[in-house]
Amino acid sequence: MKLISWNVNGIRACVQKGFLDFFKEIDADIFCIQESKMQAGQLELEMTGYYQYWNYAEKKGYSGTAIFTKKEPISVSYGINIEEHDKEGRVITLEYDNFYMITVYTPNSQNELARLDYRMKWEDAFKAYLKKLEEKKPVIFCGDLNVAHKEIDLKNPKTNRKNAGFTDEERGKFSALIEAGFIDTFRYFYPDKEGIYSWWSYRFSARAKNAGWRIDYFMTSESLKDKLKDAKIHTEVMGSDHCPVELEIDI
Repeated sequence: MKLISWNVNGIRACVQKGFLDFFKEIDADIFCIQESKMQAGQLELEMTGYYQYWNYAEKKGYSGTAIFTKKEPISVSYGINIEEHDKEGRVITLEYDNFYMITVYTPNSQNELARLDYRMKWEDAFKAYLKKLEEKKPVIFCGDLNVAHKEIDLKNPKTNRKNAGFTDEERGKFSALIEAGFIDTFRYFYPDKEGIYSWWSYRFSARAKNAGWRIDYFMTSESLKDKLKDAKIHTEVMGSDHCPVELEIDI
């Protein structure tokens, strides 16, 4: 199976910048997006051969996720069953015969870490949600996790040490996910690969300079390790300040 995840930073804008061309060309079995920034009825996407599932934020033009899949799931759920965390359209879970597929858009800690305390609560709640699902069958989750885990995962680690996305607290929560039995699939295949990022600021010509961060991930349960085939980051694909990430898995 070919799985794709992309933070599109506004699906309506991304569609104007070639989203559907990439969608058709990559021909994924499951295609997840984050930060759709839209409400129901604001966009109709023609995706022949795919089932579409959308989760919208209550706040207009903010957050939001979607999954497009060739195979109809057994069940679909939205959010993580905690009201405090389920108002921003951040999670969709599809259940299949032998795994769960989740798209997630992790809350950003924001300027001056205004939302770091909330982010910490979210991290614990989301991890608990994943582990509960894992009691039934393996989990694959993907999305913009809004954290660069190690210094290798961003261009300027020293100057970003206490900034949102690279705080000790956020990195620690990511480490806790790995300790809980989830695999960072890109690092599984490419443990020492440098200079490969998935997000670049629109400021300071960051993308042209490749001054980026790797904050978009495919993570899987440890039990799926032998089924992993490859992981890719499509740095060549434009249309958003993020680029798509990919997982090939035999499942």
